[in-house]
Amino acid sequence: MMKRLNRQVTVFGSAIFCVVVFSLYLMLDHLQLDNTKSPNNGGDRLQNGQLSILQGKIDRLERLLAENNEIITNIRDSVINLKESVKDGVPGGGNMSQGPYPELLALPPLVLPIDSQDCQFAAREFSEPADGVQLLDVYDLLTFDNPDGGVWKQGFDITYQENEWDSEPLQVFVVPHSHNDPGWLKTFDDYYRDQTQHILNNMVVKLHEDSRRKMIWSEISYFSKWWDNIDGQKRDAVKSLVERGQLEITTGGWVMPDEANSHYFALIDQLLEGHQWLERNLGVKPETGWAVDPFGYSPTNAYLLKQAGLANMLIQRVHYSVKKHFASQKTLEFFWRQNWDPASSTDILCHMMPFYSYDVPHTCGPDPKICCQFDFKRLPGGRVSCPWRVPPQPITDGNVQQRVQMLLDQYRKKSKLFRTKVVMVPLGDDFRYTEALEWDQQFQNYQKLFDYMNSHPELHVKAQFGTITDYFNALRKSATDPGHTVPSLPVVSGDFFTYADRDDHYWSGYFTSRPFYKRLDRVLESHLRAAEIIYSLTLANIRRSGKRNDFPAMENYRLLTEARRNLGLFQHHDAITGTGKELVVIDYGIRLFHSILNLKQVIVNSAHWLVLKDKSAYSYNPSKQLAPTCLFSYRPVVVYNPTEQDRTSVVTVYVNTPHVRVVTDHGRPVPAQVSAVWSEPTTASTEAFQVQLIHIYKSDMYSPARPPVIRVTKGSVFSEITTTFDHVTHTLRLYHVQGVEGQSVEICNSVDIRGEFNREITMRLTSDVDSKDRFFTDLNGFQIQSRKTMAKLPLQANFYPMTSMAYLQDPGTRLTLLTAQSLGSASLKSGQLEVIMDRRLNQDDNRGMGQGVLDNKVTASSFRLLLEKRKLSTLSYPSLLSHVSSLYLNHPLIPMAVSTEAESRSLSPLSPLASSLPCDVHLVNLRTIQSKEGGGPSDEAALILHRKGFDCALSNRNTGLLCATTQGKIRMGKLFSELKFQSITPASLTLMHTPEKGSNQEEISLKPMEISTYRVQLT
Repeated sequence: MMKRLNRQVTVFGSAIFCVVVFSLYLMLDHLQLDNTKSPNNGGDRLQNGQLSILQGKIDRLERLLAENNEIITNIRDSVINLKESVKDGVPGGGNMSQGPYPELLALPPLVLPIDSQDCQFAAREFSEPADGVQLLDVYDLLTFDNPDGGVWKQGFDITYQENEWDSEPLQVFVVPHSHNDPGWLKTFDDYYRDQTQHILNNMVVKLHEDSRRKMIWSEISYFSKWWDNIDGQKRDAVKSLVERGQLEITTGGWVMPDEANSHYFALIDQLLEGHQWLERNLGVKPETGWAVDPFGYSPTNAYLLKQAGLANMLIQRVHYSVKKHFASQKTLEFFWRQNWDPASSTDILCHMMPFYSYDVPHTCGPDPKICCQFDFKRLPGGRVSCPWRVPPQPITDGNVQQRVQMLLDQYRKKSKLFRTKVVMVPLGDDFRYTEALEWDQQFQNYQKLFDYMNSHPELHVKAQFGTITDYFNALRKSATDPGHTVPSLPVVSGDFFTYADRDDHYWSGYFTSRPFYKRLDRVLESHLRAAEIIYSLTLANIRRSGKRNDFPAMENYRLLTEARRNLGLFQHHDAITGTGKELVVIDYGIRLFHSILNLKQVIVNSAHWLVLKDKSAYSYNPSKQLAPTCLFSYRPVVVYNPTEQDRTSVVTVYVNTPHVRVVTDHGRPVPAQVSAVWSEPTTASTEAFQVQLIHIYKSDMYSPARPPVIRVTKGSVFSEITTTFDHVTHTLRLYHVQGVEGQSVEICNSVDIRGEFNREITMRLTSDVDSKDRFFTDLNGFQIQSRKTMAKLPLQANFYPMTSMAYLQDPGTRLTLLTAQSLGSASLKSGQLEVIMDRRLNQDDNRGMGQGVLDNKVTASSFRLLLEKRKLSTLSYPSLLSHVSSLYLNHPLIPMAVSTEAESRSLSPLSPLASSLPCDVHLVNLRTIQSKEGGGPSDEAALILHRKGFDCALSNRNTGLLCATTQGKIRMGKLFSELKFQSITPASLTLMHTPEKGSNQEEISLKPMEISTYRVQLT
């Protein structure tokens, strides 16, 4: 057989060579000059013309030769690989999803099969709407100076005519709110004990006292904790407030998340956790997003809110120059549209607050000195006063007319910044309304002001308390022209980073601050996704087999729920950002770490049941299942691939001897490499060793004080160079594998700046890519945003969040850095990309925390560096290779050793998917839904799929990918190898809304970039 294959390979290679030579001969024949077609106008001119034509055609021929050489080289490599695999006794055509044991995958195709229709998304062009605003263009336009604007320091003087509201009165909605950070200066539990529970208790009493009073609430993490501690009577009172429209739940997420560092998986998960809690307990479906405190805003979150069924949203912390520009153009209210959307399917109505802050002095109008006088918590005698030294006055019959004129003047001036005669005025601040006294001070004094305004028609104003959705409903009505159904408002695309609140104070440090916890966040995220999927598959297989045994479904679901909530809590805009006090950060870290350990147990429990050949033999005993991968004798190892793709990856396990052999359960050898575990840069451990096996399964320049220690490792599985400096250990690793991991360089930096003073440490990549002043960063791991380095901005303003990747490109090349943790990145010179690895701040930044950032830890950060050929294209998206490389980097294989007690039981591999999903389709989650009765699992799960937008202009040769594209179509009946869908119901992102039609589809179709959720039942 070996000889026959060699003959076939030789004939195949010779045939290809003949075809190429014959093709080149035809090209040469075609390129011969035909002198008869050119008139003889003179010797020299004719000769020069012919030479010019000949030179051009020779150049073209050389390009064609180069391309054919590349094809021949690729074919030769594939043939060599095929021959080598046959020499090793490995068949070349097997797929991991087929056969009794998926020992080896088919070789990756030379050219990745991409449907031509799938390339149209990134290649198409569409024009901006007539009233459209692209934020990149706004940045080009602005001078970013900061002249004194008068009472509105960062704005301009506002004037109006007294008769402007004669024909249409001004409508004023005052929206009471209390911003409750789930951790900042105190821990989540301490804030709840000291403040939040009192706010919510007083809310029930005080809103019931007067039906005209309104309140909004956002953070379900606090609300659910309070709900669990109140009696049925108080719960009924809350439900009646919701039904009457006095209490509105805004956004409804577990927290008000950061939008720079959070990955879209975690953004979805915290939103889903909050919305599912609301559905079970209140029957509420939020309509409006409320985000007054995140430090900049991403269109990803706007898209997720839209997909969840929300119609409106509000933002506040936007660069003061952008706010001023939007105010001058009256574009503070707009439809926020995704960059890739040529129509309006992703539009969500957005309100941008115009002034400095969301506190009372900066919300009633442009003059904070006046507005502060209408924050009645600051009445004389209280603990809080006005910095402008003019205190509020209680409203009486004697002063109400004069106070109304002062306040109405501010309302009118604020309304001049918008296109309608509807104005929204937030009334609140951090942890407001803790005491019953403040409820009385605010609501009673404002009601007197409203009563006076509304009883004097000559003022042409109608003022009232309202929820944020009350305001948006009035806005939509006022902004919609007769005969139309959609408000006539501008369209905005882009993101709102990097935020500056004043002068050159750019909030870019938090893109990196406390990177240890940012890395821990992504480890938990990966474990949660893996645990959710394998747990859901286990429950479905248990139902299918009818052998429930004593699988700990309830206990594991409790651990899953706790992990969801801990991950959700950490998405808070003072958690993952690293902007909380040290004791608060420690509290977050303990929650993250405990949940990682708990999820490992969920994965082990589920994997144990799934791979057990005789299900009736299953018995839940934590000491007799699978275990962490530290091996001390002959031991089977179970490896879990949590991705939706067949993959060839390297797995690391730890052993106590260098004399190791790795085989499949059929006894076939697995390529493996034994390497040292280094206890010091120059000292290897004699008690522990690493085994890497190839598993085939579904500012200032850094100048060290002393020379670095350089360590070189060479092996059959990987080779690496480790360089140890005083503050960083830098490792570059190349994997010698056929799959995706063999296409890029792995970079690991272990950073330690604990002894430094006000120092940042940066990794700078320098290349010959002619990127000029352009580079690209991702937003939340979901989409790509083009960036431009601007000389008119200070250095700190040119840094942007990098959640999963950043890249440089020129017409022929793209250099992509994939990251396993969120960090700040910039391209300060053409061809350069730099990433802030860690930062140490020895003093407070005067933003309320009251301390620097001095709790630095030794932090390991992981990256992949990918170099790809590209052709010129209009739009910019990641390649399929970079998408899947990022997936593998963030979701590594999970090895589990089989305990000695469980070795005697027969185990069998399991491939739940019938085959890989299309290359551009990502299984975001398969999340078991909580039962309506009790806290355990139901028979249903949320299946969340994302079709990624990708760029066909990148080379699709030798990618190592084992998948194809299908125009976003998925045959649901053939998705799983054994399980079947009992029901499939399309739903909104967080399951709040279900369309009337579309259940039990045999085939679903996803548009590029679309994230879709299905309520499914597997059996």
